[in-house]
Amino acid sequence: MITLQCQLEFQNTQDKKAVLDLMCRFSSAMRYVYKRLLEGEKRKDLKKYLSKLFNINTRYLDDAVFLANSIIASCKERGQNPKKLIFGSRKLFEQLKRNHLTGKRRKQLKTKWKENRQGNLYSRGDKSKQGNLNLRFEWIDNQLSLRINTGNKQYIYAKVIRGVKRKNDKWIEFMFMLENAYKYGAWFPYSVRLKVKNGNVYAFISIEEKLPPITIKKDNGIIGIDVNAYPFHLALAFTSKDGNLEKYQSISLNELLEVNSEKRQYLEWQIAHKIIKIAKEESKAIAIENLEKLPKGKRGDGFVKLRIRLQKWSYKRLLSKIEILAKRNGIELVKVNPAYTSLIGKLKYSPQYNIDKDIAGAYVIARRGLGYKEKLPKNYKELLMILTFYHTQ
Repeated sequence: MITLQCQLEFQNTQDKKAVLDLMCRFSSAMRYVYKRLLEGEKRKDLKKYLSKLFNINTRYLDDAVFLANSIIASCKERGQNPKKLIFGSRKLFEQLKRNHLTGKRRKQLKTKWKENRQGNLYSRGDKSKQGNLNLRFEWIDNQLSLRINTGNKQYIYAKVIRGVKRKNDKWIEFMFMLENAYKYGAWFPYSVRLKVKNGNVYAFISIEEKLPPITIKKDNGIIGIDVNAYPFHLALAFTSKDGNLEKYQSISLNELLEVNSEKRQYLEWQIAHKIIKIAKEESKAIAIENLEKLPKGKRGDGFVKLRIRLQKWSYKRLLSKIEILAKRNGIELVKVNPAYTSLIGKLKYSPQYNIDKDIAGAYVIARRGLGYKEKLPKNYKELLMILTFYHTQ
């Protein structure tokens, strides 16, 4: 899945006002659905009256339910309480609560908070509805426009403002796909989300990405990747196809903790590209931890330093970038069970190969990626059980 962004330009202020009103009603419906779902109400029961209550069509309502469910699932995945979520950004809300904040600064923050909270509209793609029923791209006088369904068979057309930023810009491919769809009926689903920022309306388009076949497989070996707290870095263990350690290296992550969110995202992509380049040069697959199988509070195998670092930075976000780039470059990526990888590496392979525990942990991940069942040695496991018993007494 890839996401593209463009700005929308309306013919007049009346059209823009109507769309902003629709976005406000949709956002209110989503927040209302979110609360009702947490209280245990069913989707079928909500659909009976919410469409009229917020004056939006049933398809918009279905998408509001979908978004609400996605947010709840995301909160639970991160180990957060969904009931404590604040729409519009908790950080902005906490800033607005401060009594000493007045004047222009407060007004700016309040506007930004309202845009985050009320400026949302979403419509899922549908191949049978020419790509998207409620938010559909159409060509009018050789100009691409977004047709926005405002209800009662009324539509507003907004001109799409988007330039091509680079030679391999995915927007070029999207335009080609749209032209083919209208010429030959080769429709494809695309989801559209509208958001307001600094008074402007932007569209975010999500489409399925056409991926190349996998050409670099674990037949030639695999690279295990693990994160470590001190020093804060990624450990890479290069393993042959029969499970032997060939070499290793590390990539520093310290810079990620010292920059803002936007810069951090950029650096994460840079690191992911670096790893993909290494995998291509070595012609090896990649093995990473499957963090879906491990509760957030258990990440880091119980190491306090690593848990503290993971609270400040999302390791999972970097892994997702590596996964995306691996698919785009035809590199096989294997997700393994992360349980006890660092501990097994520290107790079993660190003394055996005379390597640091971080490299040993990455080596365990690599071997699991090759299909080896890495477990704690029986004597170590029994010792840990004894120590745990005495610790709990």
